[in-house]
Amino acid sequence: MISVDIPGWGPIRLEYIVLDYNGTLAVDGILVDGVAQRLQRLSTDLEVHVLTADTFGKVREGMRGIPARVSILPPGAQDQGKLDYVNSLGADRVCAVGNGRNDRLMLEAAALGLAVILGEGASAATLASADVVCLTIADALDLLSHPLRLTATLRS
Repeated sequence: MISVDIPGWGPIRLEYIVLDYNGTLAVDGILVDGVAQRLQRLSTDLEVHVLTADTFGKVREGMRGIPARVSILPPGAQDQGKLDYVNSLGADRVCAVGNGRNDRLMLEAAALGLAVILGEGASAATLASADVVCLTIADALDLLSHPLRLTATLRS
């Protein structure tokens, strides 16, 4: 579990991290350098879940050896599928990370929503739904390893 008390925001108690794959953890289906090591470290404190349409068909290969539950979503209503998944875990205990329009609902519902902007960009609607926007996935994951960074960004 990762716990942080943010002045003016309140306490966050995270047990899960739910991440999109393409555009968030990977570019063109290839895992971004440094992500595997960061997810390994975070997996000691959080249960790692990856939700994806697997556009490039490479998620299983990219996530090999990383302690995570990988779920490939069927076409259609993926935004609702991701939201339902986060709610099934208990949204108040989830950090959701994504970039696409189909990630906006899960970011909005989660206790902490992080948007990232990688090579494929990010949906404006998703950016508006996020609590924090990061320019790299490494920066987003490092917020959880260094929660005082969250305090500095989110406090009133």
